[in-house]
Amino acid sequence: MARTFRRHRQSHPIAELNVTNLIDLGFTLLIIFMITTSSSTMEQRIPLNLPTESKSPQQKPDKDVRFMSVSIDAKGNYYLNEKAIAFRDLSAQLKVLGAQPKPPVMSIRSDGNVPFQKVVSLLDELKKNKLNSITFDTRPAD
Repeated sequence: MARTFRRHRQSHPIAELNVTNLIDLGFTLLIIFMITTSSSTMEQRIPLNLPTESKSPQQKPDKDVRFMSVSIDAKGNYYLNEKAIAFRDLSAQLKVLGAQPKPPVMSIRSDGNVPFQKVVSLLDELKKNKLNSITFDTRPAD
């Protein structure tokens, strides 16, 4: 008597779902959100006492607009995108930015106690280098 060791084919569907790839995707998205959240709060690392203004409705900027910040702290030190820089070096960097085909919008963040001449000197340097799109960062009045 001969025996056959063949298995009979089972034609029922597999009811299991492999979620390993979904977990990997979830962790990847979590890491991306953590990185972007930490980089969006970078602008507040320089301790500034921004001037106050009354509350008003704000316009949303275009998605294509690139912003760069120039900060002046209470001691009169200049920062370009959170990096300390001397004023003469700042002038050279602004010249490079002004020569770009689509220059960025310059966001001025100045401590409220900075002498106004420092802000005017910065504005003059921005105008010299054809960086005419300028915003001022303030905090809302209480």
